[in-house]
This record gives sequence, C-alpha cells and structure tokens, in this order.
Amino acid sequence: MAALIYSLCALTSLACSVLLWRAWRGAGHRLLFWSALCFAGLTLNNVLLVLDKVVYPVEVDLLTWRLCAALIAVLMLLFGLVWEDE
Repeated sequence: MAALIYSLCALTSLACSVLLWRAWRGAGHRLLFWSALCFAGLTLNNVLLVLDKVVYPVEVDLLTWRLCAALIAVLMLLFGLVWEDE
C-alpha cells in the first residue's frame, strides 16, 4: 500500500510540474517557471523515496539524497519568490 501512495505522490508532483511548465510557456510569468522547477525537484524527491523505500529498502540509504533534492527544490521556489518581488 505504501508503494502505491509513494508512486501516486511522484506522479502527482510530475503532473503539477508539467502543468506549471506548460502554463509558463503560454503566459511567460517567471513565477510559474520557478514553481515548475520546484515541482520537478519534488518529483525527483518522490522518485528517490520510491527507490529508497520500495526498490532498495535494505541495501541503500537515500535519505541524504532525498533531503538534498527537497532542499534544492524549495530553495528554487524561494529564490523565485524573492526575485519576483523586485
């Protein structure tokens, strides 16, 4: 059951990233671009979660990589929010 939920979270964040990317391509707002990059990073985070908990539950510990991906994703959104304010 956990594998299904992790996979659905990854697919949902991928869908959000694609939709935000398409909206940015159409409208050209920079905040949409940074949001799409953030969700792309969160997609990577969720894929690493699936790999860590489902595919390689004992052999490999991907906690550090997952945390780095999430941190970079949130920092990209934060940078976009600060840059848009100017």
